[in-house]
Amino acid sequence: MLRAAGNELIMIPGAPFSGSALSQFLTKRILELRPKSQRDIGIEAGFTNVNMISLLKSGRTKLPLDRVPALAKALKSDPKRLFLLALQQGGNETTNKAMEEVFGTVVTDHEVGWLEEIRSASGHTNPRLTARSRTAIRGIFRK
Repeated sequence: MLRAAGNELIMIPGAPFSGSALSQFLTKRILELRPKSQRDIGIEAGFTNVNMISLLKSGRTKLPLDRVPALAKALKSDPKRLFLLALQQGGNETTNKAMEEVFGTVVTDHEVGWLEEIRSASGHTNPRLTARSRTAIRGIFRK
């Protein structure tokens, strides 16, 4: 587990995946799904350990890749995004490399929507990303 110590984060034994993008995503998504409980989500995802969602959220365990589709369904979330978050937890470096070599960049459902809109807006002309278009896109996100 990561804990703030002044301006520094320190690792707390027993929770090696705390602070991961996956644990942050789970914490946020579970709040969004209220009143659905963590237990309900775990049962829907097919976990036999009723505390599994809590373990994932706290970073005490990592998400097994074979559980991603069921958990994504229980979370009403994009399985591709959840899979990528699970890969980022660590220990999957060779899997990450193989995925990139075989599939290239994995695109989430929402990203597909953005790409389709860009294609439609450009008249399917394969527009180049210019400094102006990059600035416009970043402006949408206030970056």
